[in-house]
Amino acid sequence: MLRVLSLFLVLMLSGVSLAEVRVAGELGDVVLPAPPERVVALEFSFVDALATLGVSPVGVADDGDATRVIDPIRAKLNEWTSLGSRSQPSLEVIASLEPDLIIADVERHAAVYEDLQRIAPTLILKSRGETYEDNLNAVMKVAQAFGQEEAMAERIAQHKATMDAYAAQVNSQATVQFAVSSEKGVWLHGPRAYAGGVIARLGLNSPIPEETEQAYIQITLERLVQANPDYFLVGEYGDQTAVDTYKQNPLWSVITAVKNDHYVETDPRLWSLNRGMISAEIMAAELVEMLGTSTAAQ
Repeated sequence: MLRVLSLFLVLMLSGVSLAEVRVAGELGDVVLPAPPERVVALEFSFVDALATLGVSPVGVADDGDATRVIDPIRAKLNEWTSLGSRSQPSLEVIASLEPDLIIADVERHAAVYEDLQRIAPTLILKSRGETYEDNLNAVMKVAQAFGQEEAMAERIAQHKATMDAYAAQVNSQATVQFAVSSEKGVWLHGPRAYAGGVIARLGLNSPIPEETEQAYIQITLERLVQANPDYFLVGEYGDQTAVDTYKQNPLWSVITAVKNDHYVETDPRLWSLNRGMISAEIMAAELVEMLGTSTAAQ
């Protein structure tokens, strides 16, 4: 905050006219006297957006592991300071970095919004549980904070054209389902989850009803058999997870994806954590390679 005010005073004393930057967040507008120079990101989707803009955050809530940000995004950025976990980022470390903008998630960080505001202007946007369209709206708001709306609009148009090209390569009636698995269980990412939105963007079908409100749906093996996807993509968090237990059950072999060798192990960082245009285009390429131009579920 002091950094922003100091910059503002310097510009005022030098006679430079400066229009404020105003961005509408989920919990209120953020007003900045100038595009920020030092930004921290409390979710991975915001890191994707910043990388798209060519902006390197000085701090990231990376769960204490910078490699949780996928290589194609990390390669576009300078090194950052870890802020700890996304669910409980360190306010002390954030303050020590003297940011002039904090980008936070409405679901994870609404409870500490006032605390964050005391450190620096805080832009609250959708991230965890966001849809594919939610993400495109959020990245435009990130761009607004940096005065780069035009550049981001061009990037979104390019992204849409890229996704259209991938969609044109896929002609399949197969149902495709992504899930994450940990020691605690298996969660399907439904049509309202980001991965589900990427799948739908390519014109592919979900075995989960579209009207399902939950983005993430914890399931049993029996419910997975009922869903019965033609392609089942799973990102595992850990060496031994719940899906490995499923594999020991005779019901596992009943699933169409398993019978047809369409069970695919995927990178959960790509498919679940790093939501954004860079990630979506890589996911789309993987789906095209996986399904090719098949005309029906095999």
